[in-house]
Amino acid sequence: MRTHRTIAVLAFAGGLALTGCQETRDPAGGAPAASATASAPSTAPGASAPGTAILPDLVGKGLQAAQDEAQAAGFRTLKSHDALGRGRLQAMDRNWKVCSQEPRGGAAVSTDTSVDFGAVKLEEACPAQDASAPPAAGGSMPDLAGKSVKVARGALPPNTGISVKDSAQGRMVLQESNWKVCTQSPAAGTPLAGQPVAFTAVKFEEACP
Repeated sequence: MRTHRTIAVLAFAGGLALTGCQETRDPAGGAPAASATASAPSTAPGASAPGTAILPDLVGKGLQAAQDEAQAAGFRTLKSHDALGRGRLQAMDRNWKVCSQEPRGGAAVSTDTSVDFGAVKLEEACPAQDASAPPAAGGSMPDLAGKSVKVARGALPPNTGISVKDSAQGRMVLQESNWKVCTQSPAAGTPLAGQPVAFTAVKFEEACP
């Protein structure tokens, strides 16, 4: 009798072990249910789209102060140019003041808009409107009288041979943005075919002879 009881107990224990090893199936009798839930891959957020903000009216302010205020309002793409058309660089922003801005202030615009300031030095008067650049030379010589020597040079083909002489005192023309063209050869309208160009010039505060 003891032998039969021992066999029965062992058989019952084996049945429990087999039951514990069976896979759990879904109620519909399909494939075994997953033992763990896989998490969905996270997606890195993309760059946020630019917003809009009121662009301040910065005309009349120092260039450095204007740039700081524009940046504080959310505008990061800033540039400036010489409003007198002389082609000078605004290397020291604190020495320049704003005469014009594009876009104009007071309107809501996208913060990725490029803001361009027309500026002059602190001791200079703002022009009624920004001086326009001369047209680039095509097949003929442009009229460059009154333009800065730097701007005149930039209007000609890069392979043009150019000479510049002081028409007043025989000085060396070093800082070309400080000198204006008095005469030019060849004359405006002359066909350009690689010939050299000669300018005479004086400083901007001086009168051409």
